[in-house]
Amino acid sequence: MTTRSSENTEVFVGQRILRIEDQTLLRGRGRFVDDMPTYRNTLHAAFVRSPHPHARIDHIDIQDALKSPGVHAVITGQDVWPLTNPLLVGFKNPIDYRGIAHDKVRYVGEPVAVVCATDRYLAEDAAAKVRVAYDPLPAVVDPVDATQSDAPLLHEAAGSNVISHREFAHGNTDAAFEAATHTCELDIRYPRNAITPMEGYAVVAEYKSEDSGYDVLSNFQGPFSVHTVMAMALNVKSSKLRHRSPPNSGGSFGSKLTIFPYIVVLCVCARLTGRPVKWIEDRLEHLCASSVAPNRVTHIEAAYHADGTVQALRLKHWDDHGAYLRAPMPAPIYRMHGLSTNG
Repeated sequence: MTTRSSENTEVFVGQRILRIEDQTLLRGRGRFVDDMPTYRNTLHAAFVRSPHPHARIDHIDIQDALKSPGVHAVITGQDVWPLTNPLLVGFKNPIDYRGIAHDKVRYVGEPVAVVCATDRYLAEDAAAKVRVAYDPLPAVVDPVDATQSDAPLLHEAAGSNVISHREFAHGNTDAAFEAATHTCELDIRYPRNAITPMEGYAVVAEYKSEDSGYDVLSNFQGPFSVHTVMAMALNVKSSKLRHRSPPNSGGSFGSKLTIFPYIVVLCVCARLTGRPVKWIEDRLEHLCASSVAPNRVTHIEAAYHADGTVQALRLKHWDDHGAYLRAPMPAPIYRMHGLSTNG
């Protein structure tokens, strides 16, 4: 007969556990993506981003940028789309997202071109020379307004700005409301919020021409979930995509848990240039175009007894994930006892 001593079972439960990573970080010895060694021929990427929340792309002139010192390539959506597949999410939908705009931009900061140069400074200088002609379109930022039939349409193929609509109930909510002593209702708005990790998004991509595969270093915090999605988007077998993580991710607070579309774009850049390509998101890019918390609007009705015991809830929930969905979202609404949900 095997027994466990109380000493063993209480090692962790109820005890103060010392963090093991603090000394390295506090002494400035953390190793993030930007600290990892790269090949000497690695190119550095700088993105050209949309200043408009919604606009058609009439023309992209890259000639002046191509003539700039140190520039090896300027990649646009016309280069990326033929070599990729749409990024998958958890349900069937008509949105075709490849990480870079093709004929239309749908949010401020959406990439429209990538300059690959011998260093980041030269890439940034050349990116300023890319000329993009836009035809601005009406935009909508309020999630409730966006669901109206006359709202500006982001994705024509979807026919609506409502991409996912789910209704479900658990338990007899109506009966609970009828039997309750009291009811109340409340509207809650939880606006978008952004965070500031020590290191923003970071990707180093290399194309392995000998076996038509990719080697990727990134600080995405779900490498096992991203692997299959990225391989499918890059149109290669899972065995042809190697994904590596740095010793330290630079923090996330949720921003690095959704799919990295930049992995797809940087992999295509590496393939087309024939050289590794590195990109480190700067703070302006992070504040402008990184992954942020959804903009949520919720109408809640509660049924409760005189002693304050809640018997049932009704929720009507709008979840605004921006212009595109990134797996694993949308996922916040789920079944629980005494709840009727429409969102």
